[in-house]
Amino acid sequence: MDIFPENGHGACKPQFPARKDHPFKPVGIEEPSLARPIPTNKFYGNFLVGSRLEPTWLHPYSVWWSKSSPGFGLSVAHTEPGQRVFGPDPSQTPAQYYYNPVRIQSICFSAKEMEENTTDMSIDDPQHMSATLYFKSKANPRRQYIRFPLVQGSAFVTAEYHGISPIFASGVRFRSFQQNFVSNRRSRSTIVLEDGHTWLLYTFSESRDDQPLCLRFASNERIEGDRVFWGIIQLIKIPRHCEQASFQRLTDACAGRWATAATLNAQSLSDSVARYTIRFHTHPNSYSSQLLMYALPHHVQSFAHDSRVNKYSNFQMQSTTKGSMTAIVGDEWCFEESNLPCYIGFDPVADHGLSGEARNLLRRVVLQEAGGDPQAESNLNSMYFSGKALDKFACLCWVIAAVLGDQELAQSTLLKLKRAFARFEQNAQQFPLVYDELWGGVVARGLYDNGDWMQDFGNGCYNDHHFHYGYFIHTAAIIAKLDLLLGNGGGWYNENRGYVDTLIRDIACANEQDQFFSLSRSFDWFHGHSWAKGIFESQDSKDEESTSEDAYCSYALKLWGQVSGNKRLEHRANLMLAIQRRVFCNYFLLEDDNPNQPAQIIGNKVAGILFENKVDHTTYFGHELRYIQGIHMIPVSPISRYIRSQKFIREEWERFFANDDNTGNDGWKGILYSNLSIIDPGRAKDFFASEAFNPAWIDGGTTRAWSLAMCL
Repeated sequence: MDIFPENGHGACKPQFPARKDHPFKPVGIEEPSLARPIPTNKFYGNFLVGSRLEPTWLHPYSVWWSKSSPGFGLSVAHTEPGQRVFGPDPSQTPAQYYYNPVRIQSICFSAKEMEENTTDMSIDDPQHMSATLYFKSKANPRRQYIRFPLVQGSAFVTAEYHGISPIFASGVRFRSFQQNFVSNRRSRSTIVLEDGHTWLLYTFSESRDDQPLCLRFASNERIEGDRVFWGIIQLIKIPRHCEQASFQRLTDACAGRWATAATLNAQSLSDSVARYTIRFHTHPNSYSSQLLMYALPHHVQSFAHDSRVNKYSNFQMQSTTKGSMTAIVGDEWCFEESNLPCYIGFDPVADHGLSGEARNLLRRVVLQEAGGDPQAESNLNSMYFSGKALDKFACLCWVIAAVLGDQELAQSTLLKLKRAFARFEQNAQQFPLVYDELWGGVVARGLYDNGDWMQDFGNGCYNDHHFHYGYFIHTAAIIAKLDLLLGNGGGWYNENRGYVDTLIRDIACANEQDQFFSLSRSFDWFHGHSWAKGIFESQDSKDEESTSEDAYCSYALKLWGQVSGNKRLEHRANLMLAIQRRVFCNYFLLEDDNPNQPAQIIGNKVAGILFENKVDHTTYFGHELRYIQGIHMIPVSPISRYIRSQKFIREEWERFFANDDNTGNDGWKGILYSNLSIIDPGRAKDFFASEAFNPAWIDGGTTRAWSLAMCL
């Protein structure tokens, strides 16, 4: 069964009031692209906001708009492991963070006609895994420009020159340069920089221009073309520690072909097996039949056995924060994930065969917590904290109905939850939602009301939407499921379906033709996880702070797909969870033998905040150890057992929390022990069942009853 695209909804206008006055407007975007929803959390975001001077990571390269000497244009860099900066004490292991230095200008694509006051930079056709960058002459934008297709995983940085005279600059400086002509219209230049690294520069003249482009070594900072040029110029770095002649043979065969965009499709082969394919679209006037790209470690691990690609494991380039990338030749990357979490449902426990003692204990706790008031607790100015408050009562309702089997108490508690949820479905919360027509998404009105761009963690600027709305979707899935179990009919589901489906379209739209929402706002199918950062300029680009809330959102999509009968959504979410499990193990949740993160970081056990260019073992809200580790646990749910390996949990617990003093005396303590239930349910149960249990140890987004049920 094909699970992309998602049919329906594409022409359905969101139910929220529309606003055209978002205070943060996209900068430098081509007019045709303004007519469509604009992706907000994608890799090229720095080209859309602020100064537009911060880098964009294609992986393995970074590119940025440079305006200063020695080169005005698009600069290219690649950093090696030895260039990483560890800190704050570089001699300490584990280090708190590492980052890759930015703006080391290896080579800059420029032109004689390009200067700051004569050139515009703009972006066009922003898609899920690609965008197109233009440098255009202000005087003659249709006839004089350079076009750069920006595609994740590109092995070559490709520039299409149109009626403009090429110049190449370097802040690192050129040590040597040699141009070899393969034919009248094709050349390969070997460039050695003063840092010792070698780059290859390929030129291809268009058919209208049957003369070779001759390049001249003008200075150690500048290489110049001899004339106005129409054609393709491609730049590629030779990896360190490889046989250069062999790599050059590969690049000679592949040069002249380049990706312009990438699309995604996926199929469910069975409940437990799915495939997804990234298809790279290439320019129709390519000069080669072979496309060379670079794949991340999780890609290489999951290539389908019959995937029609050639892997060159002897040619690897270092990524910034995700290990070594492998050279791949092939237009279509087909991946297969088995062991999808099709067997994981709503229940915190595998079966309900509770002993009498356990049932009595759980009932005592439930009776204490069922008296809570979800309407009051969710009446907040934050979609994030409101969603957590609703979700904790939804999980409590599940324990009452499905674990204890107390239908009367379940009905009364569920009714309170429905009344609390109604405030949000009716959009009557403190900061109602609006549909932002400028970017194309659902945001909280607080930004418009008070001008605070960080209101609710930046929800108005598209930060963290998958975290925020995931809690609402999970709550709705439980309510709809309990209505079926308790014989309440489908009235509530029918009344609330439009609201929930709109939230899903905002964070996980699967229809490229949707007129109101961009494809997969949060989840990045190339990187295999979501990016939390929205329309904010950032030197280190996009980032993710909570793997567990990322997975919880996918889990919520899975459950909503199940209760709504949307098999495509359910299977797609199962696939996302399988990919997240693989990706988190590779880059975020660090077992002692992790091969992808530096040895100086692995002792932290979690990445902390993983940026495209930096890993920082901290959080945005504090540097306490229990926060940093716990934000990758919260909320502990049935999907946690699938995402977090027992080996990892054991290593992390023994390193940091075997001494109970490190667990603190607040709600994070309960999170840590709930996580422990995955490997040691007996000890976790003793903690939550203790007569001396302190209610302060329960996080505001969960209940003691749910935590106990996870142990039983």
